[in-house]
Amino acid sequence: MANILSTTSSALAAAQAGLATTAHNIANATTVGYNRQIVLQAAIGGQDEGGGFIGKGTMVVSVRRVYNEYLGTQVRGAQTAHGQLQSHYTLASRINNLLANPESGLSPVLQDFFKSVQNLAANPEAGGSMLASAESLAGRFQSMDGQLRELRTATNTEISSSIDAINSYAQQIADLNKAINGAQSGSGQLPNDLLDQRDYLVGQLSKETKVTVTKDGNNYGIFIGNGQPLVVGSTVSELEAVPSATDVNDISVGLVGSTGTIRLADSSLQGGRLAGLFSYRATTLTNAQNELGRIALGLADTFNAQHRLGMDQTGAMGSNFFSTAAPVVNANILNTGTGVVAATVTDVGALKASDYKLVYDGTDYVVTRMSDNTQVSSVAGPGFPAAGITVDGVNITLSSGAMLAGDNFIVRPTANAASGFNVLVTDVSNIAAAAPIMATMPMTNSGSGTISNGAVDSNFDPLWAALPVTLAYDAAAGELNDPGTGPGTGFAFPVKVTKIDGTSTVYAAGTPVPYTSGATLTFGATLGPPLDAAGISVKLSGALGDGDQFTVQANQNAAGDNRNTVLLGALQTANTLVGGSTTYQGALGQLVSSVGNKTHELEVGMDAQANLVTQLNHAQQSDSGVNLDEEAANLLQYQQAYTAASKVMQAVKEMFDVLVSLGNA
Repeated sequence: MANILSTTSSALAAAQAGLATTAHNIANATTVGYNRQIVLQAAIGGQDEGGGFIGKGTMVVSVRRVYNEYLGTQVRGAQTAHGQLQSHYTLASRINNLLANPESGLSPVLQDFFKSVQNLAANPEAGGSMLASAESLAGRFQSMDGQLRELRTATNTEISSSIDAINSYAQQIADLNKAINGAQSGSGQLPNDLLDQRDYLVGQLSKETKVTVTKDGNNYGIFIGNGQPLVVGSTVSELEAVPSATDVNDISVGLVGSTGTIRLADSSLQGGRLAGLFSYRATTLTNAQNELGRIALGLADTFNAQHRLGMDQTGAMGSNFFSTAAPVVNANILNTGTGVVAATVTDVGALKASDYKLVYDGTDYVVTRMSDNTQVSSVAGPGFPAAGITVDGVNITLSSGAMLAGDNFIVRPTANAASGFNVLVTDVSNIAAAAPIMATMPMTNSGSGTISNGAVDSNFDPLWAALPVTLAYDAAAGELNDPGTGPGTGFAFPVKVTKIDGTSTVYAAGTPVPYTSGATLTFGATLGPPLDAAGISVKLSGALGDGDQFTVQANQNAAGDNRNTVLLGALQTANTLVGGSTTYQGALGQLVSSVGNKTHELEVGMDAQANLVTQLNHAQQSDSGVNLDEEAANLLQYQQAYTAASKVMQAVKEMFDVLVSLGNA
């Protein structure tokens, strides 16, 4: 009788456990991170009663959670990849919206500025409008650069936030490691709900950064980066936001250890929101700032160069119209040498939208272009080249001290170009709208020959315009000479003659210059070798009479001259940037296009990864999630089992009552 009673009691206990577990599953059907639990039962060994072994009932071995570690690892990996793409896309889309905005973008004000330059060429009274448009252009450059800098600040804040989140998750995981071990040591059973909480936290952590999970008994070991331990048992190694070694304005990650903080390379933290932030800051954001700076610097430099070749209303040569900012050089704070590096832009046309890394490896000075990670120069040491190292239109020099092995510097040629873009000309009388020279011919010339107004190039020396140059024609020899020295004497300087077909010849000083109608004569500066001439150019055409003269001299009517304004306006469509392959507007279009393409690429990748996360979550839930229909069936099954066991218990009671009554008879 006792065996039947204990057997029935075990059945009731097992049914109760099943009902309780089913109720727990139903209660947590919508709990994030919860894995359904099942009751594992085992039969209690039978006892030989003579006619065979009679069973003693059942026992609950354990309540086990249904968890597939393989699927859990797959979900974490997919979440890590999605977190990286999502954080990068979210911030890249902000830049895309900024640059592509038809109203607040750079394109409208750039077009308005050159329209004002062209208006000045047609109307000498439109100088005020040109200066106002120039101020608007400068303001837009500064505004866009300011917004990009705000995005960089926001990115650094996000990085700090991600570091805090990682530390919080790590501490909670360590606490759960300790709690799980404590719970098991008391009962010998694993606390399923604590295990769920720990796996959920590891999943949340994987959204922040890529993690490697190892198991040591019931403990989880969490490792990040290149194998740096974050959680080992109940011990946590915290992360810390530290200034970047190459730019103290940026935030990097340090791992706090017993001997101090170890800096982790940004590139070593792969996956998750943190890696997306680093990737965005190093590529999309930096490239946009550099490209915007290159446009600003290219526009300022080329416009200034042409403006300096003009003459303003006061008769003075033009000055710089826009300001230009010098390159930024950041020394690595871990450098051990005393070297101080400087840089200057020598050719804006050759500039690339990139930063450069200068490293001394103890043998060579190596320069790497960071936008495509290409080594662009390597110069043998130990001494730094006296002339510096020139790459992509940037000259890098060692201004003082000496570099030691391992020292490195980041050179940012266009980092401050947009923020430093300002209008320097504030008075309309200082706009160099006129050309500094003029060409005249006396009414006494007998031929029909004409001379162009003349033009100057970057080799022009204003002193030449101050000393008039006269060209006299000798009909007998068909030559041009200096009338002061007579026929056959040529000029006191070399003259380059370029014919209509493009062929050219340089005639040395003292050599008569043959006349060809339509040819361009260039003089004013000697270039060589090879022998060349530059500075002032005039074109002579028509039939010249013997003794006809033409004079090139300083412009005497700057107020009514718009020749330099026309040349300034022509810069809008000139291929001055990217190695002479595109215009200002073209470079801006490339910037907008590259950011737009990158944003679209990230969006496509993010959506694809999100779909993968969804699929893996569905696969995991189909295995580990709570199915209410299944739980309803289990509830009915355990209820029936409990009812049946109760009836057996009732039968046992009745049998016991019969035995008692027989004993009292």
